[in-house]
Amino acid sequence: MTVRHLLTHTSGLPAFKEYWRTSKGKQDTLGRIFAEPLEYEPGTKEIYSDLGIILMAEIVERLTGRTLDDLTKTYIFDPLHMSNTMYRPPKKLWPQIAPTEVDNNLRHRLVQGEVHDENAFAIGGVSGHAGLFSTAPDLAAFCQMLLNGGSYAHQRVLRRATVTQFTVPQQLSSGTRTLGWAVPTEGGSSGHFFSAHSFGHTGFTGTSIWIDPDRELFVVLLTNRVHPTRENQKIAKVRPALHDAVMQSLGFVEKAAAQRSKELAAQNQDN
Repeated sequence: MTVRHLLTHTSGLPAFKEYWRTSKGKQDTLGRIFAEPLEYEPGTKEIYSDLGIILMAEIVERLTGRTLDDLTKTYIFDPLHMSNTMYRPPKKLWPQIAPTEVDNNLRHRLVQGEVHDENAFAIGGVSGHAGLFSTAPDLAAFCQMLLNGGSYAHQRVLRRATVTQFTVPQQLSSGTRTLGWAVPTEGGSSGHFFSAHSFGHTGFTGTSIWIDPDRELFVVLLTNRVHPTRENQKIAKVRPALHDAVMQSLGFVEKAAAQRSKELAAQNQDN
């Protein structure tokens, strides 16, 4: 199993396990992931796995000798002035944060200002797969930085080559994922009109960002769809409808249709 397998969700690891029910902390959870039997041979399927991204965070921390929250703050959030983006928000900020689920399994109370994901909560609230809090303006700066090829407000955050490397669809996933990102697929959350070069990601609690470099646009959607319960699945229809509405309102749907008509007319003339 390689890092590329983890980033494209082709590692063979299960999608999810309820380690939190018996976990004694971060090292205990990691030990269980290390010992987890693979469900398929790495590189033969693409199945989103929380476990793989938990491992990615551990790899990054071991390589750098620094914690994930420290690294992200130092190298991403501070340079982009994303002052409202963080792991483990202080209690004074909790009233400003949308509540998520009424947790009847682990905490037995309404969760607000703390990570919703139980496994992330059990390992301290800082993880690769969950735990990050942000706002739409902060995420707009992040998305614009990626659209700019790694720079924002005259400051380079990432090399242009790095952005390209992490946003190109990977053969390992049969083209359905880049290194860490999803790409538009039939019936997917990005709707019908994002270009083939687009990339994005969704969050379990109702969050998502989708970025279209061809049209130089991005859409940030932050909802608390698990409030009061995760049984609410209506977000599956809301996401593509929103993205389609944005594309239609900006006129990209009509432009795409006109371009397609031109192409078909040219083909007919050639025939």
